[in-house]
Amino acid sequence: MGIRAQQKEKTRRSLIDAAFSQLSADRSFSNLSLREVAREAGIAPTSFYRHFKDMDELGLTMVDEGGLLLRQLMRQARQRIVKEGSVIRTSVETFMEFIESSPNVFRLLLRERSGTSADFRAAVAREIQHFVAELSEYLITTGVTREEAYAQAEASVTLVFSSGAEVLDLESCERDALAERLIIQLRMVAKGAHWYRKERERHQTRIIKGGLD
Repeated sequence: MGIRAQQKEKTRRSLIDAAFSQLSADRSFSNLSLREVAREAGIAPTSFYRHFKDMDELGLTMVDEGGLLLRQLMRQARQRIVKEGSVIRTSVETFMEFIESSPNVFRLLLRERSGTSADFRAAVAREIQHFVAELSEYLITTGVTREEAYAQAEASVTLVFSSGAEVLDLESCERDALAERLIIQLRMVAKGAHWYRKERERHQTRIIKGGLD
């Protein structure tokens, strides 16, 4: 990569970081202005257009980046599971670490998931779908059918995102309590899925035996 290309990528990165840094509990992406983001990034407003067509393109890039960051962290969690053992606890702890270290990234995903922009809603839904798909693939490796793995993964991700929304406004001790509650809820989903499969297998066995009789 040439020097000019490196500088362009650096400025693009600065714009993304500047936009993330201006998000807060009281300020969503829709409240940011191009001029504010450019000023925070240290460039002239007119230079913004060398990197993004408009603020919407910047926002969609941020959504993609946020989703990718979360998926990468959860992949790392699965590597930690090999050493630490507990799938659910390790995954929840990794997710909580993500929210604590990158609250504005999660705020963006959370808010735009139900925002007014159809493009943003679709982008967040796509990232969540990636998350569900990766968890499904992991569950399939444990012997679960694809259909049941997807149902369990979707329920688990819904619980996690809902809890994440609460975590953003909690103190440390309250976050710990919520994390423990989330672990219990996810274990209940996993146990329910296990016994659902057992019941289905018993039902299929009865059908087969009935046919043989």
